[in-house]
Amino acid sequence: MLVTNRFVVDEDAAASFTERAHAALAALAARPGYQRGQLVRALEDPRQWSLVTEWESVGTYRRALGAFDVKIYATPLLAESLDEPSAFEALATAEPGGQVEVAVSDRATDPSR
Repeated sequence: MLVTNRFVVDEDAAASFTERAHAALAALAARPGYQRGQLVRALEDPRQWSLVTEWESVGTYRRALGAFDVKIYATPLLAESLDEPSAFEALATAEPGGQVEVAVSDRATDPSR
């Protein structure tokens, strides 16, 4: 599962934002199910940032959000992200030089399930 939180940060606030984002990333990285993460900034517009994390499953990500350190360091930062979808499930993957592998969606096809 991939989580991408996008932010617009004025250049005069970038140092403070970066410090808080590092603390958020560290708190998330300490949780079970966390696989990797990055703080990235757009090359074309240095005001555009993203915190990108990858998780073992939807459940591990949701449980991570309930952890004390995540509530202290990550949740306030994530609340500043753009109001748009941020959690994505992987439906196809390919390793370098490998074939595309298709995954079944975790979403129920019947909304009543």
